[in-house]
This record gives sequence, C-alpha cells and structure tokens, in this order.
Amino acid sequence: MGMFSRFKRAVCHYFQLDKVNKRGNFDFDSADFDEIVENSQSERKNSWPELVGSTGDAAAATIEKENPRVDAIVLLDGTPTTRDFRSITKLSPESYPLIGNYLSFYKNRHRLIQWTSDAVHNSPALTLLLRRPFGQSRIITANPTVVHHILKSNFSTYQKGKASHAVLSDFLGDGIFNVDGDAWKLQRQLSSHAFSTKSLRHFVEHIVDPELNNRLLPILATASANTTVLDLQDVLQRFAFDNICKLAFDYDPANLTPSFPLATFGTAFEDALRISSERFRAITPLVWKLKRRFNVGSEKRLREAVSEVRRFAVKVMNEKKEEKQIRSPDLLSRFEASSDENFVTDMVISFIFAGRDTTSAALTWFFWLISKNPAAENEIVREINRFSDEKSGYDELKNMVYTHASICESMRLYPPVPVDGKTATADDVLPDGTAVKKGMTVSYHPYAMGRSEKLWGGDWAEFRPERWLETEEGTGKVRFMERDPYTYPVFQAGPRICLGKEMSFLQMKRIVAGVLRRFEVVPARDDGGEPGFVAALTSKMVGGFPVKIKERK
Repeated sequence: MGMFSRFKRAVCHYFQLDKVNKRGNFDFDSADFDEIVENSQSERKNSWPELVGSTGDAAAATIEKENPRVDAIVLLDGTPTTRDFRSITKLSPESYPLIGNYLSFYKNRHRLIQWTSDAVHNSPALTLLLRRPFGQSRIITANPTVVHHILKSNFSTYQKGKASHAVLSDFLGDGIFNVDGDAWKLQRQLSSHAFSTKSLRHFVEHIVDPELNNRLLPILATASANTTVLDLQDVLQRFAFDNICKLAFDYDPANLTPSFPLATFGTAFEDALRISSERFRAITPLVWKLKRRFNVGSEKRLREAVSEVRRFAVKVMNEKKEEKQIRSPDLLSRFEASSDENFVTDMVISFIFAGRDTTSAALTWFFWLISKNPAAENEIVREINRFSDEKSGYDELKNMVYTHASICESMRLYPPVPVDGKTATADDVLPDGTAVKKGMTVSYHPYAMGRSEKLWGGDWAEFRPERWLETEEGTGKVRFMERDPYTYPVFQAGPRICLGKEMSFLQMKRIVAGVLRRFEVVPARDDGGEPGFVAALTSKMVGGFPVKIKERK
C-alpha cells in the first residue's frame, strides 16, 4: 500500500468512515468530504463560548473534548500540530507549494480587508493562518483573548519588529509608530504632556473652535447657498491637518481655506502612505527592494513623495528655530530640545499621520452612516441642542454621551486602522492553541472584530449607538458604557494604546456638534450605494465622499 493510500485510510479512521475499498481508494466524492469537514467545523463552533478567556491548554482541551479528531483536519491543511499544542485555526484559504495562498490573495487584492475578515469569521476561534509565498506565514486574529495576549499580557514578545520597520522606514523613519524599546518609550514620554486635561481644554477652545467657526462652517455655508458638491473626505483631511500642525508644532498651514489651495503636500503624503502600505502586499520583499534599488515604478514615486513630505517637515522645524521666543510649549519644541534633526523630522511626519488620517477617516464614515440612519441623526441633534451655547466647551463635549456612542458605533463598522500587526520575537503559543514561530507576524483585525456575530450579536450589521449606552438604576441617567479594549481595539490597547484617544473624541464631537447643529450632510454619489472601503495604513472611502450641504430647518 502506497503512502497516499495509507494516509487516506488514516483519515477514514479519524472520521470513522467505512467508505474505503480494499485498494485504499475513497468511495465518496469531494462533496462528501466537504460535508465531513463542514460538520466538523460546525462541531468546533460549539466550543466558542468556552474559549473566550481560556488559556491555550484549556482551549485545546475544550476542542479535543468536542471534536477529538480536530488535529486530522489541521493536518489536512498542512499546519504543524502536536498532541501538546493543538492549533484550532481554521483551514486557511487554498494553499499551494511555494506560493502558499497567493492565488486567493491575488484574486481578492482589491478587497483584502473584506476577504480576510470573511476568512477569519469562518474560523471557530476567529484565528486564521495565511501562507505567503516562499514559506512565509502570517496569523490573523479577531479573538479578543489573543488580542489581549499580543497587546498586553505578552507585550514584550510582540513588537513592531525589523521587517515592519524596514517596510515603513522610508516614510515614517524612526517615528513613534515604527520603533520599539527605548526610542518608543522616549517619544511616548515626551508626547504625553500634550494630552493632559489642561492641554485638552486648550486644544478644544483655541485650536478646534477657531478652525471650525472661521473655516469649516463658512465653507459649508457657502456650499449650501450655492448647492455646491464638496468632497467631505478631502475637507475633513484638510481640517485635521491644520489642527494637528497647530497642536503639535504651533504652525498653521492654512490648508482649509475657501480657495482649497493645491495640496502638493497632501498628494505626496497620500502617495507615500499608499505605496508604503503596498510593500506589505508584495509577493516577496525582494520585489519592492529591487524597485527601490533601481529607482523605478512605484518606488520612484515613493522616493519623490517622501522627499516632498520631509521638505515640509524641515520647513516647519526651520520656522520654529527662527522664532526668537517659543509662543507655546508645543511638542516640536520638546523634541527639538532632546533629539537630532532626523529624529525630529520623523516625529513630525508621525504626528501628521496620526492626527490627519485617522480622525478624518473616522468622521468621513460617521457622516455617511448618519445620513443613512435618520433616527440616530435626530437623537444626536436633540442632544446637541440641549447645549444652548453655540460654542460647546470641554465639559459639554464630555457629557454628549449619545454622540460619543454614535462615533464609537461608526468606528466599530469602519475602523480608521482596520488591521495592525506585531512580530513575534520568540516562539509562542497563543491562548487559542495556535503555534507561533519567531519572526512570524500576528495581526489583529479590528474590521473583522467589529463585524463579528460572536462578539456583537446577531444585529452586528446594524448601526445602533444604543449598544454603547446603559441606564443607571435609580437615577435613570443614561451613561456611556465602555467596551473591553481587546474586543474593540480601534485605539490599540495595552502599553501602546493611543495617547490621543481622548483628544480625538473631543475633536470629533466638536465637529459633529458644530456641523449637525446647522446643517444636514446629504451624500451625492451617483450610484447611491455603499461607498468602497479600502485601507492603506489607514482606511479611506473610495472616490472620496461627495456631499451636498443643506441648512437644517
């Protein structure tokens, strides 16, 4: 009997099949086998409630109890497993020698976020193994217990890593989002001063309010009067860009003005972001490294775009140095006092990346969702109008719980950073039993997590801000209900949780209050359907967000 025949007999033994003849051949077709695997997967799904919060050993024991033949399924997919550490990772997409899952990857290249989300949802433990070409493997998870493991409980093992740093170094250099260890700790320590309560009040009253009242609202009023179609995504990016520059560098680029000046920096920044992200999707790093070496194709444009971005950063630094007296204790001044010029340049670019793209992405999808959910919009407007003052201050914004819940609900469905990854610095076993080898990337998937029925229930597809609210017993007061950050890692979690989380919410709520108090935002897309969701390092609405602005009656 040949090796393959013996293997088939072993499979039948695991599944207790009697459909093998004397020659060792199966007497059932592929549909029968698909049914077997599907039934096995259905059995394994039953174990999910016991897996959340379990240790790796407990998870493995649970799975073995409900389906003692699970390791046969894993072996059919080629995933290494042992009796001690069983992987409960679902069968990965169709895999081939050398190229791994690349055919499926290429087929879905225009919808990678949605494809990986669907694949993860089909895994009983919400964890998936993808095989890249030439033996590269990557784990993707939407399991909160695993997310907690990589972002907090085993934080020291999961870092940005050398490979990720190499991909992003031309663009982000050694900025806070691209480094580990002491370099990260130093930047985080210096940056933290900008997020005190005093700084947050100053940000709302002296940065956001002037930009809102003197620039954004007049532009919207003009568009309303002239029935002009605006690209709200572009408008919000300009708004956020001005704000982060004023906050971090005490510098006003005046990017949001009625003339909408040609944003050469914005174009360069977008290109640098997009091409840097595309490096992660290359069939092998050798592809982009060769293109960079010979300065051709997308790598040539990346070099040009990065040069434009860095020229802007140097311009900001030089103007600050020419000032005889610092007007405010901004972040740039703190960094200049403790770092060299290249390091400060990297910091400038990193803060623009954080302040410009994430906030504008979140608000773009928020205004689209609100336009499709009039009941939620009406409730937000009622809450806004309870504050009689046109200028909602820090304390008022903190108390706008329904608006806060609506923004959270929007980011659940359309997170600004839909996928993020860490590199294992040592061999490890995840809480769900999945084996991790040193050097492997383990990515957590906020987009998939926000759309998981296992995590959010059968109504996960509904835009329902009420899921974030609860009523206090006795007082009847409605309050915001925080979610576990490892189930909702939109702002990361653990030691690297976003420093600007509170500032982002304040800015977004102030914009929402200012805009929706006076205007209705009406989508003006030709097809009227759901816009495309695409992600580089941050998410974007494909084709922008064309809208008409109407004065609220």
